Amino acid sequence: MRWKMGHRITVDQNKCIGCGACAAPCSDSFEMKDGKAHAVKSEVEELSCEKAAEAGCPVEAINVK
Repeated sequence: MRWKMGHRITVDQNKCIGCGACAAPCSDSFEMKDGKAHAVKSEVEELSCEKAAEAGCPVEAINVK
Protein backbone atom coordinates (compact mmCIF):
# COMPACT_ATOMS: atom_id res chain seq x y z
CA MET A 1 0.00 0.00 0.00
CA ARG A 2 1.34 3.44 -0.95
CA TRP A 3 1.09 6.25 1.54
CA LYS A 4 -0.32 9.44 0.01
CA MET A 5 1.38 12.63 1.04
CA GLY A 6 -0.67 15.78 1.16
CA HIS A 7 0.33 19.39 0.68
CA ARG A 8 0.67 21.34 3.91
CA ILE A 9 -0.81 24.88 4.02
CA THR A 10 0.36 27.46 6.56
CA VAL A 11 -0.18 31.19 7.03
CA ASP A 12 2.45 33.18 8.91
CA GLN A 13 0.29 35.41 11.14
CA ASN A 14 3.23 37.74 11.82
CA LYS A 15 3.57 38.52 8.10
CA CYS A 16 -0.13 38.53 7.12
CA ILE A 17 -1.55 42.00 6.46
CA GLY A 18 -5.13 40.79 5.96
CA CYS A 19 -5.47 41.88 2.33
CA GLY A 20 -7.61 38.85 1.38
CA ALA A 21 -5.64 38.05 -1.80
CA CYS A 22 -5.69 34.37 -0.78
CA ALA A 23 -9.27 34.07 0.46
CA ALA A 24 -10.91 35.76 -2.53
CA PRO A 25 -9.85 33.21 -5.17
CA CYS A 26 -9.44 30.24 -2.81
CA SER A 27 -12.19 30.38 -0.19
CA ASP A 28 -12.22 26.58 0.20
CA SER A 29 -8.75 26.73 1.75
CA PHE A 30 -8.48 30.22 3.27
CA GLU A 31 -10.76 32.45 5.34
CA MET A 32 -10.42 35.88 6.88
CA LYS A 33 -10.80 35.95 10.65
CA ASP A 34 -9.87 38.73 13.06
CA GLY A 35 -8.36 40.74 10.20
CA LYS A 36 -5.93 37.98 9.16
CA ALA A 37 -5.97 35.04 6.76
CA HIS A 38 -6.28 31.55 8.21
CA ALA A 39 -5.96 28.18 6.51
CA VAL A 40 -9.32 26.40 6.58
CA LYS A 41 -7.51 23.15 5.82
CA SER A 42 -4.02 22.46 7.11
CA GLU A 43 -3.45 19.87 4.38
CA VAL A 44 -4.88 19.08 0.95
CA GLU A 45 -4.20 16.06 -1.26
CA GLU A 46 -4.42 17.90 -4.58
CA LEU A 47 -3.67 21.54 -5.23
CA SER A 48 -6.14 23.71 -7.08
CA CYS A 49 -5.96 27.38 -6.15
CA GLU A 50 -3.59 27.12 -3.18
CA LYS A 51 -0.38 27.68 -5.17
CA ALA A 52 -1.95 30.72 -6.86
CA ALA A 53 -2.89 32.09 -3.44
CA GLU A 54 0.68 31.54 -2.26
CA ALA A 55 2.08 33.34 -5.32
CA GLY A 56 -0.44 36.18 -4.99
CA CYS A 57 0.32 36.98 -1.35
CA PRO A 58 2.06 40.38 -1.39
CA VAL A 59 3.97 39.69 1.85
CA GLU A 60 4.75 35.99 1.28
CA ALA A 61 2.79 34.91 4.37
CA ILE A 62 1.39 31.75 2.72
CA ASN A 63 3.41 28.58 2.40
CA VAL A 64 2.23 25.51 0.49
CA LYS A 65 4.56 22.49 0.56
